[in-house]
Amino acid sequence: MVASWTRNHILDLTDWRGEELDIVLQTATTFQQVLKGQTKKVPALQGQVVTNLFFEPSTRTRSSFELAAKRLSADVMNFAPGSSSLTKGETILDTAKTYLAMGSDIFVIRHQQAGVPHFIASQMDRLQTGVKVLNAGDGQHEHPSQGLLDLFTICSQFAPDNPAIQCLQGKKIAVVGDILHSRVARSNLWSLTTAGADVHLAGPPTLLPKEFQQLTLAPGSGKLHCHWQLQPALEGADMVMTLRLQKERMTAHLLPSLREYHHYFGITHNRLKVCQPGVKVLHPGPVNRGVEISSELMDDPEISLIQDQVTSGVAIRMALLYLLGTVQEG
Repeated sequence: MVASWTRNHILDLTDWRGEELDIVLQTATTFQQVLKGQTKKVPALQGQVVTNLFFEPSTRTRSSFELAAKRLSADVMNFAPGSSSLTKGETILDTAKTYLAMGSDIFVIRHQQAGVPHFIASQMDRLQTGVKVLNAGDGQHEHPSQGLLDLFTICSQFAPDNPAIQCLQGKKIAVVGDILHSRVARSNLWSLTTAGADVHLAGPPTLLPKEFQQLTLAPGSGKLHCHWQLQPALEGADMVMTLRLQKERMTAHLLPSLREYHHYFGITHNRLKVCQPGVKVLHPGPVNRGVEISSELMDDPEISLIQDQVTSGVAIRMALLYLLGTVQEG
């Protein structure tokens, strides 16, 4: 299956095929077994250099990518903007070229502006460097590795022995919260519908604009529904994903108060009663406790998959780095 992988960059999930999603899931399943073993390390990318270019603060994603690269035996370089030459006027492209000159093979890029990973990827291709680029989150655009680790977490619940997109056919997945500012929501929207799930977005009108109702999905994919009330999204849902309120990206007063948001859209044990029996809850983190989700529900190991998502993240990011690091140039 790995031989059929052809992507040199992972920038978004808008045009991914179901077969590609399954390749990632199968590869991650293999690495998950490695992580459960005693050695926890393979020489798959030995001699390669993975550079984490994080122009925006991150805890989970950066640490996850760093650990994933080290588990693959790659050398890792980390970039911190506060102590870099960016403060002296150096451009983002010149920063990337500096790390290129030090032998980078893969760039993992996070930036607060949408499009920066795409720009760096296009420049690396133009210069024929062979460097691969992986988008670790850009502005309000996408966060593909998060979308894929969420997909892996969900599929592992339905089919623990063989997580594959087939198990999501016809499943109802509710995605609740700040859809407008969430790159996680956008990546999950594409991956879950491509996998055949019916995705129900729910949030207040200020955080779920009408444009989401007009998105064109690929033929044969699942369906997309938008709700400005929580109940219709939760009724009969097999999985519920709640999103962090992106307060740092809000440029206007879009909510009366956090208390009112929780009253109408906060996920609690009581609200889950209208879902399917055995429903599970996800959150990409970091969590505003008592706002998007109650503390009691977040800490309930029978329902909350938040820690599973963190664990899945390492296996998925190992898979993505491995696929990029071993793909043959076309």
